Amino acid sequence: MNVINGKIDCKPCETGYDESRIEALNSRLSDMLERKVIHGVSYCISHNGKIIAHGALGRNNALGIDTPMKPDTVFGISSITKTFTATAIMQLVEDGYFRLDTLVGDILPQFKEKPFDKISVIHLLTHTSGMYPDGGCFPDTYHKEPWDIIAEAAKVWDGKSDFDWVSFGISPGLRRAPGEEWQYCSFGFAILGEIITRVSGMFAHDYIEEKIIKPLNMRDTSFYYSPDMAKRAFIYDEEHKGYLEKLISGEIGSRDGEGNIGDIIPRTGGGLNSTVYDLVRYGNAFINGGRLDGARILGRKSVEKMSTVQLQSVPDYCWGANEPNRLYGIGFDIRRGPAYTYSDRTIMHEGAGASSLDIDLEEGLVAAWTVPFDTGANGWSSEPLYNVQNIIWSGLI
Repeated sequence: MNVINGKIDCKPCETGYDESRIEALNSRLSDMLERKVIHGVSYCISHNGKIIAHGALGRNNALGIDTPMKPDTVFGISSITKTFTATAIMQLVEDGYFRLDTLVGDILPQFKEKPFDKISVIHLLTHTSGMYPDGGCFPDTYHKEPWDIIAEAAKVWDGKSDFDWVSFGISPGLRRAPGEEWQYCSFGFAILGEIITRVSGMFAHDYIEEKIIKPLNMRDTSFYYSPDMAKRAFIYDEEHKGYLEKLISGEIGSRDGEGNIGDIIPRTGGGLNSTVYDLVRYGNAFINGGRLDGARILGRKSVEKMSTVQLQSVPDYCWGANEPNRLYGIGFDIRRGPAYTYSDRTIMHEGAGASSLDIDLEEGLVAAWTVPFDTGANGWSSEPLYNVQNIIWSGLI
């Protein structure tokens, strides 16, 4: 399988990394492509602040079109977006607007009433608010997701008056008491986006781009495709292909449709687009205590807080799990166990579809990769995520 290589800063051996493990990585990825586990892959690895590997294999689309994935392919990072939202929240905490233990009802009036009045900001950040989780977490055929309720209400919205999507979204009530159980809740991160908007006076998308993405010089990261990003985007389906073509031709603009329901609700739970190179830059800011190339996005103590387990004896039963003590930081997953070989001071997040960003604060190793699942994977697959992580970390000397 042909590997398209991107720009690197130095040879792996110059940072204490075994170059032969990159060959092993490419070999295993090629095998996954042949078995149709993934459509393609783009990856970037940084060690001690230097890009040591940057490559791509396979196709840049899910349509079977023979066009290559490239190191600068743009893709939807899905839930990795949540880490940016958490970073924005920590910036506002640093600036003294509120604390992590501040009740959400002190910021959003919809949360002042029972049973929502005990939910704090940190509950949202750690998926322990008690609100109903994402569909599929539990085999509950009677549960209606907040997004569905909002979509139904939006059908009669005139597009001009205020639309109280928060009240519609929380109308099912709570599934658990706040702090009782870890339940993966993307809607909670939309609420965090609304908090960012209300407190900062900037729409959450704009705040994240101005306060995090631009300072880190992440030129290919945005909630909105530029025409150039659209040209390099991974194509997920025919509808997506048509949308990208309209952006490229200039028929529509990247922010056309603002004011519609999709742009009123912050897509802070999964709406960013990026590249593996940009994600590694973001990861290196955490390696460096919140700074990169002279830019500051966080203080060192905030990075320490985000990368420290925040839960104690909180169980997780999502997707068939039976974990009595879920490990989770501030917006970052902190997974441990036999499946992973990274250091205990590693923070990470997956993106559905799929992608991963892993930041090893002990080893100074950051890796980002996108591995969109092929139909042959029958849905979610751990192999291109966890197995790939083990190969990458095996190169540390």
